[in-house]
Amino acid sequence: MTTQSRKPEWPLWEVFIRGQHGLNHRHVGSLHAPDAEAAIRHARDVYTRRNEGVSIWVVEARHIAASSPSDKGPLFEPSESKVYRHPTFYDIPDEAGPM
Repeated sequence: MTTQSRKPEWPLWEVFIRGQHGLNHRHVGSLHAPDAEAAIRHARDVYTRRNEGVSIWVVEARHIAASSPSDKGPLFEPSESKVYRHPTFYDIPDEAGPM
């Protein structure tokens, strides 16, 4: 009986690209790579075409903390009770003009 040796799986990286006409990075996908440098090279090859990207961010997925969609209610409902966050709470002087 022989046992096959399992290769360690490369970590998962989340890829964000900033386009030529944008100021923010946008999540475009995920990929596996052995390290950050390789992840950037792979992201360039996979997610950029025709020189549309000017900057690439890669983040190892295990370092991302995120809320769960099932926590939507408890997470966001408390802000509804904070009336000072609503723009109707403030009186805008006529001198300020349209906003």
